[in-house]
Amino acid sequence: MTMKRGKRSGHDKIYDAVVFIILTAIFIIVAYPLYFIVISSISDPKAVAGGNVTLFPVGINFKGYEEVFKNKQVITGFLNSIFYTAVGTFLSLALTLPTAYALSRDKFQGKKFVMFFYMVTMFLSGGMIPTYLVIKNMHMLDTMWSLIVPGALSVFNMIVARTFFKMNISEELYDAAAIDGCGHGRFFFSIALPVSGSIVAIMVLYYGVGIWNSYFSALLYMKSESKFPLQLVLRSILVQNQQQLAQTLTSVEQQAEFEKRRQVMELMKYSLIIISSIPVLVLYPFVQKHFVKGVMIGSVKG
Repeated sequence: MTMKRGKRSGHDKIYDAVVFIILTAIFIIVAYPLYFIVISSISDPKAVAGGNVTLFPVGINFKGYEEVFKNKQVITGFLNSIFYTAVGTFLSLALTLPTAYALSRDKFQGKKFVMFFYMVTMFLSGGMIPTYLVIKNMHMLDTMWSLIVPGALSVFNMIVARTFFKMNISEELYDAAAIDGCGHGRFFFSIALPVSGSIVAIMVLYYGVGIWNSYFSALLYMKSESKFPLQLVLRSILVQNQQQLAQTLTSVEQQAEFEKRRQVMELMKYSLIIISSIPVLVLYPFVQKHFVKGVMIGSVKG
């Protein structure tokens, strides 16, 4: 027996129209800056600098991308960032998920003390200079480990994963497996982890995006340009362009050349944003279906 949908009143239709208009306006406000960056990155530098690019690209060209990729360090930085992200994410998962599972078990003795120990680090930290001295004394300066090890475990992510395990992996399930001689290690890898794809996908997204976008740690700890991540390379390009622009204005004093370089530099900014955002945009569709489920289940206080 099917239920017929009731006829909507005039007030309901007005309400739906108002909500639709508001949501559409919010979507345009959020989406247009991203769209503007894309069309500006492939438009003529003069059109971008003159404010003539609004809805569609003007004088389509890829001069901004050409100028960026003239610097061979961009490719090196891109490969370095992929390496840092892959290794860092794997290490973070290897630390976060077992820790979260252990702290989610009711029979774990002393878990309140351990949890308190982790919670303290969320509110208190040594600061930039003590952290730098620790990295230096551990001989990790100018190594890939300086970008991976210090932030390998996020307490916030660990709490989200712990709550997920607590709500979805029951003690009764472990007791049933223990009857057949299954220990915690085998239970975690053979049962708990395979059914926790949602939270694993969320951890990959959180850690991966965080490592990919990070540049301040590299700015502090890295000296060799061959080891720079992409974000630091892009920052160096912008700083170098600004210095060249200043030299052009003071030494050459040619207004035409100054304006030309300024336009190209503005165009490169948009191109750099697109280049640095592509990996994240590629990764997100693969974890989108797990995003809401993993975050909502793992965000409940437990």
